[in-house]
Amino acid sequence: MELDKQQLLMVCGGINISGTLISSIVKGINAILGLGRSVGTAIRRIGSNNICSL
Repeated sequence: MELDKQQLLMVCGGINISGTLISSIVKGINAILGLGRSVGTAIRRIGSNNICSL
């Protein structure tokens, strides 16, 4: 089946979200949350003077 120019201009596509894209977004969100937990823990430990000496 061949489409002429007018028919090609009328073609509409949908949004395609793959599992890989969703997985990478979730991993990014988890990384940001983990970083926030680490920074929050560090701030809390510094504030309470509970720092391990190296």
